[in-house]
Amino acid sequence: MSKVQLRNSFEEIVSVENLLQAWKEFEIGKKNRKDVQDFAVFLMDNIFSLHDQLIKHTYKHSGYQAFKINDPKPRDIHKASVCDRLLHHGLYRILYPYFDLKFIFDSYSCRLNKGTHKALKRFKEFGRKVSKNNTKICWVLKCDIRKFFANIDHEILLSILREYIPDKKILGLLENVIESFSAEKTGVGLPLGNLTSQLFVNIYMNEFDQFAKHELKFKYYLRYADDFVFFSQDKKELENLIPVVENFLQNKLKLTLHPDKVFIKTLSAGVDFLGWVHFPHHRTLRTSTSRRMFRRLEKNAKNESLQSYLGMLKHGNAYKLSEKIKAYSDSMLLKL
Repeated sequence: MSKVQLRNSFEEIVSVENLLQAWKEFEIGKKNRKDVQDFAVFLMDNIFSLHDQLIKHTYKHSGYQAFKINDPKPRDIHKASVCDRLLHHGLYRILYPYFDLKFIFDSYSCRLNKGTHKALKRFKEFGRKVSKNNTKICWVLKCDIRKFFANIDHEILLSILREYIPDKKILGLLENVIESFSAEKTGVGLPLGNLTSQLFVNIYMNEFDQFAKHELKFKYYLRYADDFVFFSQDKKELENLIPVVENFLQNKLKLTLHPDKVFIKTLSAGVDFLGWVHFPHHRTLRTSTSRRMFRRLEKNAKNESLQSYLGMLKHGNAYKLSEKIKAYSDSMLLKL
């Protein structure tokens, strides 16, 4: 089946107008950062310089500043220069609307009008439909990809992009960005800090999404980043699915399932997905997530943090935990 290809041009992406609009989007929430302020002092000179390099094909993506975060597990973040991140936004604002139309409905990570809360809602809906309103046993196959960002193969990603993008100058620019980073070995891995990486991994995993929906014809499948689930009344069907999934991921995308994070459970026994343990009639916060919230409150008892946690807890059965957090926060504030 032929794909409707991207109609935007290289010149449109690298235009001063697109870069200016990209800057307006990029600087939101970052105006107090020194590197952003330094770039903004000579904003138009910097934008014209970047535009000139792009038009003349002399632009070369620079290196990354590496640092670690815990969110919730340790992650290596690689931060590009302001100039490079401006280009990422310029690419994203042209490419995202086109590729988003290619993605399946039930892909929820890093997409407008999707996100965690809608994924949780869809999980509940699938559980209700497969269990026939909790009158049948609902089995869930939960999978997780091992070192997801670190194992994205550059050549496979570029080959997928070539199917959609006819403009060789755009492809050359994307290759410049993609090849600017490697994780454990050359030609493999995307940086967690890049806006473009969020789009690239969805384009990469869309190959699997399409396989799950249109070749396996699995109606009750949803994915959030590297976490995905299949629902069925038939446990054997899900058991047979695991080697099929493993083969596709390995052979087509050079990805492997995390051996400790693949399981089949009944919904009535509780299924851990996106930080919540899901049951037929309710969901509860994962114990490790709850502990992490209290640890963070110890470090930061500000009202914004408290409200953020309480807002998240509204999406599950966590009244007692909410009250506990309020009481804990009050006691911490009294000590200040």
